Parts: sequence; structure tokens; C-alpha cells
Amino acid sequence: MSSLAPAPAATMRQAAILIVDDAPAQLGAMRSMMLQQGYQTFVANSGERALSIAQRAQPDLILLDIVLPGMDGMEVCRRLKAHPSTCNIPVIFMSARTETDDIVAAFDIGAADYIPKPLRLAEVCARVRAQLQFRRTSMSQQQQAERLRLIVDSMDEGLMVIEPSGRIQYTNPACDRYLGYAPGELAGAALDALLAPSVAQECLDLFGQDVQGGAAPKARGAREVLIRQRDGNLRAMDFTLTPMHAEQPLFVALLHDITHHKQSENALQRAAMVDPLTKIANRRHFDNFLDKEWQRALRTSQPLSLIVLDVDHFKGYNDSLGHAAGDACLQQVAMALQSHALRATDLAARYGGEEFVLLFGETGFEAACALAETIRAHIESLNIPNPRSTTSPWVTASLGVATIVPTQIDDTKDFFVQADRAMYAVKETGRNGVRAVKTGATFDALAVALDA
Repeated sequence: MSSLAPAPAATMRQAAILIVDDAPAQLGAMRSMMLQQGYQTFVANSGERALSIAQRAQPDLILLDIVLPGMDGMEVCRRLKAHPSTCNIPVIFMSARTETDDIVAAFDIGAADYIPKPLRLAEVCARVRAQLQFRRTSMSQQQQAERLRLIVDSMDEGLMVIEPSGRIQYTNPACDRYLGYAPGELAGAALDALLAPSVAQECLDLFGQDVQGGAAPKARGAREVLIRQRDGNLRAMDFTLTPMHAEQPLFVALLHDITHHKQSENALQRAAMVDPLTKIANRRHFDNFLDKEWQRALRTSQPLSLIVLDVDHFKGYNDSLGHAAGDACLQQVAMALQSHALRATDLAARYGGEEFVLLFGETGFEAACALAETIRAHIESLNIPNPRSTTSPWVTASLGVATIVPTQIDDTKDFFVQADRAMYAVKETGRNGVRAVKTGATFDALAVALDA
């Protein structure tokens, strides 16, 4: 037997070997050799003893004789591979049986290697080192894979792995949770079942270009999309698409839930468009709405009507009853106006101070005049006392109306000025009334005063 140099302590010291053999001389020689190599060593002379030690000590490798009293090595190996705690321990058979059938049978039940007897110790050491190195590499890869799985499973962002065909291959727990699916339920589903058709087609076109073009695909930055949940509801999410550089072309989609962000954003947008005192639209909202309805009226050649309204003698109301009462008065007037602007093409807004505006899409001159008179009468019927008014014992309003079928040579500024002038004309002739004017290139100048 040749002398063997010890294995490097830094790499081998922690390895543990279980030697199973019923021949005392062989067992002793093998144990001495493994100790010389720096391995921690356990020994067993029967199959039953080997199973007990393997489950308790969890060795890094088992050297196993086939011929044993009672339970033979083949059965020991089967039981090791069948038990969760020992199934990954590599087994090297040592046997005088060198028939091909015996060797094949050993590998079929899970052996990592097969060394024929009589043993050549240098060869045994080399094979042990190779298996331990392979085990370390395998365990390192398993640990890395497990670590990666834990990272993916604990992510707050949803993750999908998508095939170039648009088929979803994998989703992480966050993705399942966001979309309301059970674990694994989305595997095999089509991406276009979750995304709007235009977005899904955009992704499929990208997949096709990357696969056919041969060039390294590039990541696509986050974009806001609506993703359909299992219950059919749409959820706002940021969607980032990144290629995986692997043998099989795959894409990773990251989903970041922005529901709360969108709710906050929408709430801020709504707050920015609402007058804080009266809770109806503010001037900014009205100006945007007027621009939108103006463009629509240009396209459809439909009439657009505007009412500018000012509460009569409001300064005297505030001076006599106080600003708290003035605020309450404006709130009641605003609610009255809101009740007359019920269609999607209508809007009532506080334009500033005691001035209000109403816009009515697809509303002609006669209908606008009738609406204005109804609104004037409604405000007076609120019976809000106004002690300083020289017009009426109640709060009243003066209304100017302008109607236009806009053309490309008209503009919103002149439209508003015409309604505002009509309102001031009412102020100059006694208040609590309506004056209406047709304006724009399609109308001849025409003004109508409606007496209260």
C-alpha cells in the first residue's frame, strides 16, 4: 500500500465520511486512510447500523460495501435514497462484484460511483475527493438557487417569466397575490388575457423582433398599464419588461402596484379641480372643461352655451351678516347651480368670489335662455334673506348668457366676454334678471333681455 499525502486541511477538514464494510481489516484500513486525509470518519459493519448513523450524523459521503450481513448494500442504498434526510448524500459502492449487471444496478438505484475490489487506495482517495468537490459545487448551486427563490418569493414586486409566444411560464407569490390567483394558476396563461390588447400586442411584437433579429434584446422601461385581475377588475401597475439571456429566449416582467399612488394622485387631481368652499368645480376645472367642449363643438358643429352669474349685493350681505353667513349663502347657491348641470356635457363652477359660471354642451339659444331663467328663479326661491339688497328681500342673481356654434375663427375668450358683458348689462338695469346673446361668426349680433 503506497503512502498517501493528507488532503489540504482548509478544504477537507470539515468533510465527514461514513464507511460501511463487514470485514474488520478492510474497515480499519479504510478508516485509517480517511483519517490520514483529514476527514471526519464514521464506521458501520451492517446495513442497519449504517442507516442509523447516516440519519443521525448526516455524512458528506458514504463508502458502501454491497455484501453485508442481513441487509445488503443495495437495499441500504435504496433506503438512503428514499429518505428525505439522506437522499442527497452521495454513495460510492465498493465491491468485488464486477459484472456489468451489478454495476448498472448500483447506478440505477442512485450510486454516485462504483469502485471494484481489491481497492487501490490512491484511486479511492481520488474518487472521494471528486465526489466531495462535486457535492460542494452542487450544494453551493442549490443554496444559490434556494437563496434566489427566497428573494423572488419575498419580493414586494410581482414577477412573471414569459415565453416569446406570450405564454406565462412562472409567477411569484406577489404577482399571484396582486392579481388574485392561486399559486401556479397563471402558468400557461396568455399574457394578452391580462393586459389591454394594444399593450399585449406591443409586447408580442417586441418578443418577435428580439427572437428573429438575433440582436441582444434590450430592457423596456417601466410604463403604467392596467392589468386585469382574476375577478375582472383592472389594477394600475408599473410594468417593466427585461430579456433573460439564456438558451431559451425568455422575458421577465416586473409588476409594481401603484394603486395607492394612483388613488392619491387622483385625489390630488380632484382636489385641485374643486372649489374648497362650495365643493363644485373651480376656475381651473372650468377653463379645462371649456377648452374640451369647445373642441368637441368645433368637430360636431353643435351649439355651446355659457352662463355667467353674479350674486346681487353680496358685499352688503357679508357686511351685514358676516363672512360665515356669506360662505353659507355661496354654498347654497352652488348647490342650486349644480342641480341644473347634470349631464356629462354640463358643468357648474365657482369662478371667483360671488361669481359662478355654467357651461352647457349641445345646448341652443332658446334652451339656454330657458335654463338661465329657471336658475335665476331657483336662486330667488331659496329665500335667503338679504337685508342690504335694494332689489329684493332675498338673495338674487344676475345672469348673462352667450350661445355659439364655434368656428375656426372664433375663440373662447371672446365667447366668455360676451356672456360677461350680458351679465353686467343686467346689473346696470336693475339686477335679478337674464340677458342672452348669440355670438360668433355664424350668428348676427342678437341680444335678448328676459325680465324677471
